[in-house]
Amino acid sequence: MAKFSIRFKESVAKDLRGIPNQDVQRILARINQLADEPRGEGCVKLAGYDAYRVRQGLYRIIYTITDAQLIIEVIKVTHRSKAYKDY
Repeated sequence: MAKFSIRFKESVAKDLRGIPNQDVQRILARINQLADEPRGEGCVKLAGYDAYRVRQGLYRIIYTITDAQLIIEVIKVTHRSKAYKDY
């Protein structure tokens, strides 16, 4: 299977600044795993949206998948209590 390229929405950098460094490292490792298997274990399609989410500890990674161009775009990384309020 081909490897997907990962893109980040500009606001994701701001999201990551508010998260402790140890958690950021785990989140980035989880995002890198998405390049190999974007719909792997723990992936859930969001109802009513063309987006998916995976959990990493107390945080949620929300992203879209473009199969035709093999692109994953990370839209948002946030604490689970705020993950779906702003999206």
